[in-house]
Amino acid sequence: MTQTDKDVPAASAYERAGVSIDAGQRAVALMKDAVARTHTPAVLGGIGGFGGLFSASAFAGLKDPVLVASTDGVGTKTRVAVRLGQPGGLGADIVNHCVNDILVQGARPLFFLDYVAMGKLAPETVAAVVTGAARACGALGVALLGGETAEMPGVYVDGELDIVGTIVGVVDRPALVDGTRITAGDTVIALPSVGLHTNGFSLARLALDGLDWHETRADLDGQTLADLLPVPHRAYVSAHDTLMGAGVDVRGMAHITGGGLVDNPPRVFPPGVGMSIDTSSWTVPPLFELIVREARVERTEAFRALNMGVGFLFIVPAAESEVALSALRGAGEQPWVIGQMVAGDGVSFDGGTA
Repeated sequence: MTQTDKDVPAASAYERAGVSIDAGQRAVALMKDAVARTHTPAVLGGIGGFGGLFSASAFAGLKDPVLVASTDGVGTKTRVAVRLGQPGGLGADIVNHCVNDILVQGARPLFFLDYVAMGKLAPETVAAVVTGAARACGALGVALLGGETAEMPGVYVDGELDIVGTIVGVVDRPALVDGTRITAGDTVIALPSVGLHTNGFSLARLALDGLDWHETRADLDGQTLADLLPVPHRAYVSAHDTLMGAGVDVRGMAHITGGGLVDNPPRVFPPGVGMSIDTSSWTVPPLFELIVREARVERTEAFRALNMGVGFLFIVPAAESEVALSALRGAGEQPWVIGQMVAGDGVSFDGGTA
């Protein structure tokens, strides 16, 4: 007897439409243990509920707890990961990016939620991304509270994926860092990025798509593009903790993401205060110079599209800058004074052409 469409189970019909429920369940099974290992006593319930539960006991000891939340994605870095077959680093990318965003206001991360979508679900790929996110969460003491895996044929191109993350953290209102105490004369201390982080990949792919990504290049100090492009975004929480432990008055912070050194720092400036950056204070890493050269972009545009080797900024009183630098170096960081706060607005570049 020939089976008709009417006889086909609903799940099979759904698969003919391009969605596999079984693949989704397999992805969950592959990542379940890694996610569970991030759960602290503040997490109530297990994996698989309609909503994640997190106890407010995490706020104990805070005078006036304020929740701080942020949502972001990894952009077209997903295309790089697919090309190189290295999706796992994207999980750390999105966790660390989101954690840095709320760190700017002095917030400690509590829990993280992820969203991974594909045109055709590949359970191993999804599991690699979420497992990478779980490892990053575990390193920071953050609970991976929940997430969503979506298979959306016709919306996403087969073989590609999209990743979004949401972080929720907390800060005691008296410790909130909002930039209002920044004054002209304060010192700006920078910490390096470890590559493009999660921004500028559309420009990078435009510049580099035609090159051999596996070729060892002299202009990359003997490394390959395949070595450098997928390196995950780093977190700066431990650096902030170091400054707090040293008693440094951190008056403002900036996470250098999309918009680079041009658009990100002013987000924390009070009225009438700007930032002067000395571009001779650091050497732009070779990867960025290669992108600038191959894309034929003006350096002013590059400083807005890319982080140019600068990952995070701390704004501290000038009298405390040496203490801050010493503490950071003692913690294994590589800080430098990149500039100072000045009367005015926005960011200006001196000591060389931006």
